[in-house]
Amino acid sequence: MTDSFTTDIAIIGSGVAGALIAAHLAEKGLKVTILEAGDEVDRSAAVDRYWSAAIKVPECPYPPVPQALHPVSDDLDSWYQQTGPDKFASTYLKTVGGTTWHWLGTALRLVPNDFEMRTRFGQGQDWPIKYATLSPYYDKAENELGVSGDGTADLGAPRTTGYPMPAISQTFLDKAFTSALEGSAYEVRSTPQARNSKDQRDRPACCGNASCIPVCPVQAKYDATVHVARATKAGAVLLSRTNVVALETDNDNRITAAKFTRWDGSAGSLQARYFVLAAHAIESPRLLLNSASEIIPNGVANGSGQVGRNLMDHPTQLSWALANNPVFPFRGPLSTSGIENLRDGDFRRLRGAFRIEIGNDGWSWPTGAPISTAVDLANQGLRGKDLDEALRRQTSRQVRLASLVEQLPDPDNRVTLDPAKRDMYGIPLPRLSYRIDSYVQAGLAAARTAHEDIFQRLGVSEMHHSPQPKGAGHIIGTLRMGSDPKTSVVDGDLRSHDHSNLFVSGSAVFPTSATANPTLTIAALALRLADTIQSSAQQ
Repeated sequence: MTDSFTTDIAIIGSGVAGALIAAHLAEKGLKVTILEAGDEVDRSAAVDRYWSAAIKVPECPYPPVPQALHPVSDDLDSWYQQTGPDKFASTYLKTVGGTTWHWLGTALRLVPNDFEMRTRFGQGQDWPIKYATLSPYYDKAENELGVSGDGTADLGAPRTTGYPMPAISQTFLDKAFTSALEGSAYEVRSTPQARNSKDQRDRPACCGNASCIPVCPVQAKYDATVHVARATKAGAVLLSRTNVVALETDNDNRITAAKFTRWDGSAGSLQARYFVLAAHAIESPRLLLNSASEIIPNGVANGSGQVGRNLMDHPTQLSWALANNPVFPFRGPLSTSGIENLRDGDFRRLRGAFRIEIGNDGWSWPTGAPISTAVDLANQGLRGKDLDEALRRQTSRQVRLASLVEQLPDPDNRVTLDPAKRDMYGIPLPRLSYRIDSYVQAGLAAARTAHEDIFQRLGVSEMHHSPQPKGAGHIIGTLRMGSDPKTSVVDGDLRSHDHSNLFVSGSAVFPTSATANPTLTIAALALRLADTIQSSAQQ
């Protein structure tokens, strides 16, 4: 038996994009239904799973289940079917609230030139909108997410308002870098974060649990369940444990229904006036491609052939060192400061720009410290008081830098459907082709040079670089926006060129990656899209 429902707005995905749109449209009186493949998360149970996990990868509090499989950092190939030549290493979740459950919380804006890469530097693509278009929505997004920041700091993105909350306090380690780099080319600044610096909106201030990735125990860090709750309070319907398996179209190229299968095996269909696809940059193209039919044999919204193409991340150069003097990491959020003045310049004609994140987590990311440090010292024969003193001495001096390098769109970097492997719903697994080109490699090399210079200025006794770039967890591209229907999937208003009642929201629509962590831009675009849909729905 198949259930059939109707709604005004069908939103596929309950992450930050889908949740923001749902909340705003429901509060305007529209009938909204959210379809989410995953389940709701019990925060206390997630915290317990994190603390008990032997290997603390970002997904450990949220183990995939057969009904809602997703990639896991230490077992990527069980989900991603990769053809190379390089490995794509960033992941996402299928839960109510989406991947904001395990994001860091960094809330940076893009800089104006990020929207004009082709015009300014002859690289990549221009966005069909400018920074000035998105600026008022950045203001709104900072307020919606609750961003703490220093409004006087120059981060390269003009602003007309302050932040909703004061900046999160910089750590002793941040201040050590600030002092060491004074007068140099590296400007240390407090990082804007969607994390409460004071009690606000029934959520407490950050108390420094230092587990932002993968879970904030007290919800001081924003996650999209905030707006899911707002949406349902305003009358939106949340259908969790509900996998959308295909979108149906009619002869007029309108989307007529979202077909779904629940965890219990029952099936259904949701009809709507408008559909918003907000299922992240892997699952969104996967759904569109799986929706191929006799009418549209190449998949929904794929008249350009661009669905799934231009997969990007921020390939990350990770470097770590042992400071000569204690800097006391492992305190507060995992990162509270960064170096943002390297994100723009004429060098972008030749290599990728990057921002440098200063870590408060010691060698945790590259080596698994402090547990791995204790193991190494014990293997050297240290025991008891000697082990304790050595552990304190070493961990108090661990420092880490991560440079997030921009990646250009490449149509051969793409998501397709695997020809052999399928999930329990019969949908082919995502097949990824991915290559890190010379533009990124040159950016990574420049980042290593910068890291060495910074460490030398700080004063270190040893330093290390990851031999291969790490994934930043920023899945970008695959359904890019553009003015030309021949080369893009959606227009500047995020409306499908092929289907007038289909919109796409999330980092999938980014034409280029830039260097900023993408969540604030996702939120700003989502709020702008909510205005667009509201205006269309009222006509």
